[in-house]
Amino acid sequence: MSSFPFFILFTIFSTFFLSTDGVLMRQFFKADQNKVETSHLHFFFHDILSGKTPSAVRIIGLRNSGFGSTLMIDDALTEKQDPKSKIIGRAQGFYSVAAQQEIALLMVMNFVFVEGKYKGSSISILGRNPVMNDVREMPIVGGTGLFRFARGYVLAHTVWFDANTGDAIVEYNVYVSQTS
Repeated sequence: MSSFPFFILFTIFSTFFLSTDGVLMRQFFKADQNKVETSHLHFFFHDILSGKTPSAVRIIGLRNSGFGSTLMIDDALTEKQDPKSKIIGRAQGFYSVAAQQEIALLMVMNFVFVEGKYKGSSISILGRNPVMNDVREMPIVGGTGLFRFARGYVLAHTVWFDANTGDAIVEYNVYVSQTS
């Protein structure tokens, strides 16, 4: 009779910690092995509305309209401020004028990397961009490839703007954490 409680405890313990193929145990031990890596990326975003091949085109709203205007983008991301510097990726998505009392954009975009260590990976941004502020912070809500399950934030700072065309160059500092 004294071995019966031991048998029951052993059965409960075995059932809880082991599944038929050991998946539960693998997940239990793997959780401790996951490392969080934080990366700092720095590049320049070239938003071009003018010329024969603009990288941003209005898809909703009139040319000089405000609230609700939406532009689809496929902007170059470069290593340096110079538009002719090496392209490391593309900012693809859209932004909309989302405020009536100020100039603030809703940014929905992916930074898709085409060169270097992060080639084939992307970071997803979804947030408010009050463009008249010197530095704007927006959240990273995910990613793909090396940035799978990414989280973090980006800091945007406009370094050049042409009021006649709407063209702009924006410096981005990206602080992204992902599980390896």
